[in-house]
Amino acid sequence: MLFTEIVLALILAALIGIIFHFLKQPPTIGFIAAGLIISSLGYFAKESAEAINSLASIGVALLLFIVGLEMNLKELKKIGKPTLIIGLGQIALTFILGIGLTYLLGFSLVTSLYISIALTFSSTILVVKILSEKKNLRSLYGRIVLGVLLVQDAVAIIILLFLSGMTTGQNLTSNMVQTLVRGTIFIAIIVFSSRYVNRLLDFMAKSRELLFLFSVAWALGVAALAGSKIVGLSVEVGGFLAGLSLAGSSENFQISAKLRPLRDFFIILFFVGLGTNMMVGLTPSLILPAIALSIFVIIVEPLVVMAIMALMGYRARTSFLAGAAFAQVSEFSFIIMAIGERLGQTSSYDVSLVILVGVVTMFLSTYMMYYGDALYEFLKPFLHLFQKNRDMVEEISEETKLSNHIILVGAHRMGRTILSALSNSTRDFVAVDFDPDVVKTLRDHSLPAFYGDITEESIQEFIGLDKASVVISTIPDMKDSLSLLKAVLKRGGGAKVILTAESEKDAEELYKEGADYVILPHFLGGKELVDILSKDHTFSSLKKLKERDISFFGSSFQDSLY
Repeated sequence: MLFTEIVLALILAALIGIIFHFLKQPPTIGFIAAGLIISSLGYFAKESAEAINSLASIGVALLLFIVGLEMNLKELKKIGKPTLIIGLGQIALTFILGIGLTYLLGFSLVTSLYISIALTFSSTILVVKILSEKKNLRSLYGRIVLGVLLVQDAVAIIILLFLSGMTTGQNLTSNMVQTLVRGTIFIAIIVFSSRYVNRLLDFMAKSRELLFLFSVAWALGVAALAGSKIVGLSVEVGGFLAGLSLAGSSENFQISAKLRPLRDFFIILFFVGLGTNMMVGLTPSLILPAIALSIFVIIVEPLVVMAIMALMGYRARTSFLAGAAFAQVSEFSFIIMAIGERLGQTSSYDVSLVILVGVVTMFLSTYMMYYGDALYEFLKPFLHLFQKNRDMVEEISEETKLSNHIILVGAHRMGRTILSALSNSTRDFVAVDFDPDVVKTLRDHSLPAFYGDITEESIQEFIGLDKASVVISTIPDMKDSLSLLKAVLKRGGGAKVILTAESEKDAEELYKEGADYVILPHFLGGKELVDILSKDHTFSSLKKLKERDISFFGSSFQDSLY
């Protein structure tokens, strides 16, 4: 019974997903594993598997709908020339090297093209999740990675559009021309109608249920129309165009938030279906090519990114951390291979191969990203080839000659308040931040600032860590705090070390390791409020506190208030 089989698939996917969550692995792997188990038990009937694949196509359409919904075309203009070069360079080189490798492994030219394309893209969902957890989204390498992923997504959509014009057994050129004509007309209609749809959304936004229902209807309706014989595109392209048409609406984030649970439900069935289909083509002959392609994705692809960034003048550490983020294949890869099988241009063997490579690379790359700093330190002696000695784009200042000075690590939020007080004092100081925009802003105001990671020895030498009198860190990351504390103690300069912690437990550990003082932001904020509640019964001091805090926010914020 289809109902029972879907329930079984969801329960098994949930259980395995929980296990993979504890292993810090993406649930995607767990969902595929669930499909493998179900298929190996022979539980799915052929008719049920086909029905689940049909439901899974809804998940793919919603996935691409949300991708289009969140794709801000203005962001594409802001990614910058360096990121565009890195992105396009990575795609081109990985694709060319991939074709060579797959062809050597004995695949046909068409199959090699599909597999090489699949290996080119990296998982945006996985990478953004890990960067967010590591609080590195605003770092230089994090910004570069996000920009390159945006370029990859744009290229992937173009490839999906191209595949929409391919039909087995007919003239390719004729099909492409027809698809281009019909696709252009269809896109023009969607763009034209989006003006009126966005106005309609403003009206429907008053009712949450109506907004949700209309969004689903629009997404799936456009997707179904795009995949029909009349238009001749595909459901995947239609879902993306439906989302892109609403990207400029004021309700786009609200729609995205509401549709995510529905998308996740159906996309689980997609990955379970992939695992089920993978079992069909899973043979011992997959082992050798799977190992070769996994090594290619995990080692060669990051090296390609590192080489491009080295030529452009980035530090070895920045290049390494950025490269490690691309050591896995994308959800787009599975979709592309599935389309190829649907068109009769790839086999179940080829699809199973890419899925297996995806599982292996997602599993390993997760740990590569989480422990990227430790891995960099281990490989550091061998990574000097990926750094130029001159004309480095990250060099923004010369080594400081200060002594008995104050070092501020982290000049954002709390650090900005501390920096404001330091700039009004007579003490010598220098600020260090991992966000290039923050550093640029500080330097525009003639404040001594360095871009870099304080855990790097070269940065510690630049800022004179061994000569400082006080080191203040506003970064609550425990690993960075311990690393900074050990660096100060190792250099033996005798500086007082003031660190920041997110919890009392972390503060206790930092005190045990030798910190002179640990800032607990929530404790200090709560204590200040308690003082007001106990001493100022009229709350007249709140106005003074408000004015004090606003003075640190900047002129643009103040102008918006007054």
